[in-house]
Amino acid sequence: MTDPTPFTLADRLAADTAPLHRDPVAELLLLDDSRWPWLVLVPHVPGARELHDLPPVTCARVFERVRLIGQVLQEETGCTSINVGALGNIVTQLHIHVVARHPGDPAWPGPVWGVGTPVRRAPGERPAFTARVVQALAAIDRH
Repeated sequence: MTDPTPFTLADRLAADTAPLHRDPVAELLLLDDSRWPWLVLVPHVPGARELHDLPPVTCARVFERVRLIGQVLQEETGCTSINVGALGNIVTQLHIHVVARHPGDPAWPGPVWGVGTPVRRAPGERPAFTARVVQALAAIDRH
């Protein structure tokens, strides 16, 4: 049975990110902190708080997006590691962080959450890698 509640983005996610791409499965957001290449994927499943709240087909489609985002981030940034997390401790709406990491970044080798003060991007600034990620996601369901 489908949840009749319309999808809306949590206020905190909307305040801390810029929208990059929307498709039938999820929203892709750019976290407004220029210290890291950091994207957030929010599945379009109203009321979902945990990964196990997703229907199996949706879960597979979400994880294909996470895999693709990580691959493109690594190719575009030359990072050493891709960190993926769905914490939900502060924002309960299910959202999946995909962060490109490398030795020497401000939190290496620890987690990025809660480290220092975010360095906001200039209005309208988007890193070059975002265009490639959006292009890859736009093509994902056409294959």
